[in-house]
Amino acid sequence: MGFEPRTVLRPRSSGGDVTEIETWCQGEGKIGTRRDWILKDATTENIIGRATSTWVMMNQDTRRLYRATDDVRDEYMVHCPKSPRLAFPEENNNSSKKIPKLEDPAQHSRSGLMPRRADLDMNQHVNNVTYIGWVLESMPQEVLDTHELEMITLDYRRECNKDDIVESLTSLLSEPSDSSAVENGAFPSNGNATSTNGAATIRSPGSLSSNNRGFEFLHMLRLAESGFEINRGRTEWRRKLAR
Repeated sequence: MGFEPRTVLRPRSSGGDVTEIETWCQGEGKIGTRRDWILKDATTENIIGRATSTWVMMNQDTRRLYRATDDVRDEYMVHCPKSPRLAFPEENNNSSKKIPKLEDPAQHSRSGLMPRRADLDMNQHVNNVTYIGWVLESMPQEVLDTHELEMITLDYRRECNKDDIVESLTSLLSEPSDSSAVENGAFPSNGNATSTNGAATIRSPGSLSSNNRGFEFLHMLRLAESGFEINRGRTEWRRKLAR
């Protein structure tokens, strides 16, 4: 079983573009494995996207982390780079920042999310890609209309099974200083929450980066029945290009 903190940078691309994907794995700490990706425009060879992930094994019976044997590690380490290589070499990249837990009440929510058969892996657990879609289900429409996803970081906390019902929660973490889409520091509630102060951490406007990317949101997926946390995430959004 793998837990995968992941950061994905979404490029702007046009129809018909050909993308080249390079990926590699390497050891991460004493029990983890890291996999990175770099996406390039096949014509210009410009880097248009990056992704990174960290994986660990867990015993499904004891729910304790499990260290792979030396034989298993030796089998895949022969395919790893001889020296560490990172898709995000910058020290201040968001992939290494801890994601705070989103506390109730959240500003925006979406209930009743259920896995489809196509969402399940061989263990009858929901696959990682489905979580991305569920996280975005509770994004405010005002942002989706004017912005596009630039970066997403997800931290998987526990598995989701085929019969589970899931809630998606979202709250604003920070906003650009020139934003007109937010009033008084928060988007209006979607009707499923009664407060707009649900973010665990609030950053001052413009604190995303030196180039003032845009909005940043905090996310959580949880089981509707027990309230157990499945996934927590952080997204960054940039304004769409004018057409």
